[in-house]
Amino acid sequence: MRIGLQIPSFTWPGGPAEIGPRLAEIARTADDAGFYSLWVMDHFFQIQYIGPADEPMLEGYSALNYMAGLTRRARLGTLVTGVVYRQPGLLVKTVSTLDVLSGGRAYLGIGAAWNEQEAVGLGLPFPPLKERFERLEEALQIAHHLWSGNREPYQGQHYHLTEPINSPQPLSRPHPPILVGGMGENKTLRLVAQYADACNFFAAYGHDALRQKLDVLKRHCDAAGRPYDEIERTALDTVNLAAGAMSAAQVIETCRGLAGVGIQHVIFNMPNVHEITPLEQFGREVIPAVAEF
Repeated sequence: MRIGLQIPSFTWPGGPAEIGPRLAEIARTADDAGFYSLWVMDHFFQIQYIGPADEPMLEGYSALNYMAGLTRRARLGTLVTGVVYRQPGLLVKTVSTLDVLSGGRAYLGIGAAWNEQEAVGLGLPFPPLKERFERLEEALQIAHHLWSGNREPYQGQHYHLTEPINSPQPLSRPHPPILVGGMGENKTLRLVAQYADACNFFAAYGHDALRQKLDVLKRHCDAAGRPYDEIERTALDTVNLAAGAMSAAQVIETCRGLAGVGIQHVIFNMPNVHEITPLEQFGREVIPAVAEF
């Protein structure tokens, strides 16, 4: 099993002046500790499940590029970019740049978007859900189109690329893994089976729900003629590795349970990540213990 780190909050002691140095320390420590991946949210306002909208929130790809220059091994991505926040051609160019500058360590994380408050607040488009899913499918087609080196125009219902040049191409082969976030059985998981290399679920839904979603994904893969084992199965969870909260042994058991369901890559966020010691403990006690799950 692989272990990733998501950083969804930048509300740390010291205020804005401390964000850069603390994020650098977190990224370096996680990379040295053996975390397989580092993730940020692609939000512009803090989301309601974590804190008030006006809490500090970094723009995702700027943060990833910053971390790319500070790390050597960990893969980097967003959980996940809302499709309507960036034109797909620009998004593919952005992820290609991250991949080249990181030495081939980028993911493209993408989804249909849900946070209307930040979109409306910053003047970004936020069409109805049906259209957002249409745009998501076209964005996935555009990613494959550009990363294949195809320079023929792309004509979709919502997006039109007359000269789809993407140079330099990513270092990842055949391209950066495409992760589609979401658990919708009819649309999202069909798009995973047809276009993606990875899915992402919320571990908090429980093992039974995760099994059901993976069974649905298998059926979509069968319908698409896609081997199910080509899809990396990831899950997002929260742990508080600290005295009086969770122990390393409890985190290991959490990973064991998710592995038993079929999850291969668990991405944790930690409310105390800025304290650094939880990352070091993960490296010593958790990551080696779950490597064979």
